[in-house]
Amino acid sequence: MTIGSVLRLADVELPPEAEGLRGEVRAFLERERRRGTFEPRSDAWLTGFDPAFSARLGELGWLGMTWPRRYGGHQRPALHRFVVAEELLAAGAPVAAHWISDRQSGPTLLRYGTESQRARLLPAMAAGRCFFAIGMSEPDSGSDLASVRTTARRERDAWVLNGTKVWTSQAHRCHYMIALCRTSPREEGDRHEGLSQFVVDLSAPGVEISPIRLLNGEHHFNQVVLDDVRVADDMVLGEIGAGWRQVTSELAYERSGAERFLSTLPLLRELARVADPTDVQQTRAVGGLVAQLWAVRQLSLQIAGSLDRGETPDIAAALVKDLGTTLENEIVDVVRSQVEIEPSRDSAHALERELARAVLHAPGFTLRGGTNEVLRGIVARGMGLR
Repeated sequence: MTIGSVLRLADVELPPEAEGLRGEVRAFLERERRRGTFEPRSDAWLTGFDPAFSARLGELGWLGMTWPRRYGGHQRPALHRFVVAEELLAAGAPVAAHWISDRQSGPTLLRYGTESQRARLLPAMAAGRCFFAIGMSEPDSGSDLASVRTTARRERDAWVLNGTKVWTSQAHRCHYMIALCRTSPREEGDRHEGLSQFVVDLSAPGVEISPIRLLNGEHHFNQVVLDDVRVADDMVLGEIGAGWRQVTSELAYERSGAERFLSTLPLLRELARVADPTDVQQTRAVGGLVAQLWAVRQLSLQIAGSLDRGETPDIAAALVKDLGTTLENEIVDVVRSQVEIEPSRDSAHALERELARAVLHAPGFTLRGGTNEVLRGIVARGMGLR
C-alpha cells in the first residue's frame, strides 16, 4: 500500500450554489449577532448549547442537509453542508445542541439504522429538536475503543447495559446516546469482535450522568454510568457484533470536519485584527497560521467530497484531526508569544477574552475524537508503516 493510495483524494471545488449559500449563512449570522442572540466565542461547537438557535437553523433547512426528504432532510450535497458548518464555526455560533446529531449520529442512523429508527428520530434531528451524545470512550481506555468494557447482555426481549462512558459532551442535555458495548467475550487475538451499538435513551432508569468540569468550572463533558439499563431490540443500531466496523466508519464524520481546525478561529481573527502590519515578526506569525489553516481546510474539503461519493476516508480523517487540533493549540501559543496581554474572561477586550477561553478549553482539543498519538498510529498503520 502506498502513501498516495491512502491519502491522495480528488481535488474539490465548491460549486457556485455552495458559495451562494455561504452568503445566505453570513447574512443570517449577522442578523443574529445584531439581535444579540449570541456572542462569537472559541470552541462554541461543544460549549454553545442553544436549542432555540438550533431550531432556527432547522427551519432554514440547514440541519440534515444531505439526508433524504422523507426523513426531514433536504437531499443537498455534502459540500453545501460543509459551507454551512464552516460559516457557523468561523462565526463562533452556539451550535453544540445539534452538532453531534447532524454531524455523525444522523448519518450513522441513515447507514445502519432500521426504517423505524430513521422515521422516528431523523425528522426531529433535522428540525433541531432531538440531540445525541457519543458513548464511545471509557475510563482507563484513552482512545483505544477496542478495549471497551461496557457490556450488553441479552435478557428476554431486551438488552441490559452495564458500564461507564466518559467525555460524553452535553449528555446531561441530550435525549439519546449511541453506546458502543461488548455483546460477546473478546476473542484472543481479535479485539474488534463482539462489539455492538445501541441507541440509549438518556432519561431511562439506570442512567446516571455526572459532570467532568473544565478548569474554569464549565460543564459540557460528562461521565455516564449505565446500571442495568434496558434497551429494547428496536433500538439496536445495525448488526449485533458489527459495532467495530460501524464505529470506525462513523469516525470519518467525527474527525474530518471543520470543527477540528476552527475551534480557535475567533482567537486568530482577533489576533489578525490587532496585529501591527509593520511588525515583521507578527506578520509572519499570522501568515504562517493562516497558511496552515488553509492547507488543513483543503484536506477537510476533499474528505467532504469523498463522503459525498459514499467513500470512507478514515485515514485522511485521522490526519485532519491530528493536524487541525495541533494548529488550534498553536494559535493559542502564537497569541501568547506575539501580544503582551493577559487572558481574562471578564476583559473588555475581545482578544483577552478569547485567549482566556481558548487556554481553558485547549486541553480538550487533542483529547476529544482520539488523542494525537493514537491518530498518528492509525495513519501509520494505514500507510503500511506499522
